Amino acid sequence: MDKIQINGGRPLQGSIKVSGAKNAALPLLAATILAPGTYTLHNVPDLRDTRTMLMLLQTLGASWERSGSSVQINTADLTGAEAPYDLVKTMRASVLVLGPLLTRAGCARVSLPGGCAIGARPINFHLRGFEQLGAVTRLESGYVEARVQDELTGNTVYFDIPSVTGTENVLMASVKATGVTTIRNAAKEPEVSNLVDMLTAMGAKIEGRNTDCLTVTGVTSLQATEATIIPDRIEAGTYAIAVGATGGELEITQCDPSHLPVLIEKLRAAGMEIATGKKSIIASCPVNSRGERCSLQAVNITTMPYPGFPTDLQAQFMALMIQCNGTSIIHETIFENRFMHVAELQRLGAKINIDGATAIVNGIARNNLFAAPMMATDLRASASLVVAGLAASGTTEITRIYHLERGYENMVEKLSQVGAKIKQVAG
Repeated sequence: MDKIQINGGRPLQGSIKVSGAKNAALPLLAATILAPGTYTLHNVPDLRDTRTMLMLLQTLGASWERSGSSVQINTADLTGAEAPYDLVKTMRASVLVLGPLLTRAGCARVSLPGGCAIGARPINFHLRGFEQLGAVTRLESGYVEARVQDELTGNTVYFDIPSVTGTENVLMASVKATGVTTIRNAAKEPEVSNLVDMLTAMGAKIEGRNTDCLTVTGVTSLQATEATIIPDRIEAGTYAIAVGATGGELEITQCDPSHLPVLIEKLRAAGMEIATGKKSIIASCPVNSRGERCSLQAVNITTMPYPGFPTDLQAQFMALMIQCNGTSIIHETIFENRFMHVAELQRLGAKINIDGATAIVNGIARNNLFAAPMMATDLRASASLVVAGLAASGTTEITRIYHLERGYENMVEKLSQVGAKIKQVAG
């Protein structure tokens, strides 16, 4: 099994280009099920999860071809309506095919999804939404089964808490439902808006983009289209945080700073210098009159649904806070088991205490952060270990990096090009 080796303590300097967003690519790929035809999606990241979704589409009867970051998908001859366990066991987002299969085929059978071990991410939001549109659902032998008895009919669907994949799934199930569907307390993440744009281009009638109330007027037909995946805000944020952990100056290109308002505010509060352009972020750490890097200050964060601080950047931000002056309070409100990286960061010398959903991080001096072997436990935790390893003195080894490969395209190569001494080696 491959691992990553990092010889830390080197500042980052140069430019990194951000790839397309995994969390936007997956629902857009699933949306190609909705109507027969040939779709072209641009800026599709080449990741474990996107490859799995393309394999799933192929299992259902689609064909596809990749050229660079563009993927052409033909869904004219779909014959299947089942997502088997062996294919989707490593990817929770496989549940996103439920909505479009209900719309296209009137039925769906999808294995209960796997993925990162960061706590319960129940699909009851999805199933309740389908049922309110008139579908019948059940769980049997590890599979979710859904079927349209008569027809999908518009209704009001309310989410107790904003669910990104729940919002996306109900959207795709409602675009051809008879009448009007209103989704209240809908997720407002940019990835949801990206899907709304694609569905609109396909002929769907959706109002309320970027709000927590989406109104869908069902249409009788949809057509294949061309769409572009938005930049990955989590990847961009991870690299900005890495500059804070290592020092230096990094231009992060092909990103959208407007998707990271709270992170940018928090990095500035910590003492970093952040300049934003329309499609770029320049992140740097201040230096004193002798050219020495200034210490950053601890700040508090609470993860929240968008536009709040992203839970997908909490672990990486903690990896920065472990070497900042003062005490940082990190409160996780989205997932109940998302501090699995703490034990690994402690191996480097980090001073972190856990109290329920809160982590208290007591910063230590940078020269007291020493490399150690670490093991990735989930996608974003693996990124936090990379950030910490870039800062620690000595050589860090990170195992189980398949987690990282699910969500970061060419991370090792990108970091190598901006001054990091990092490589992927056979385990």
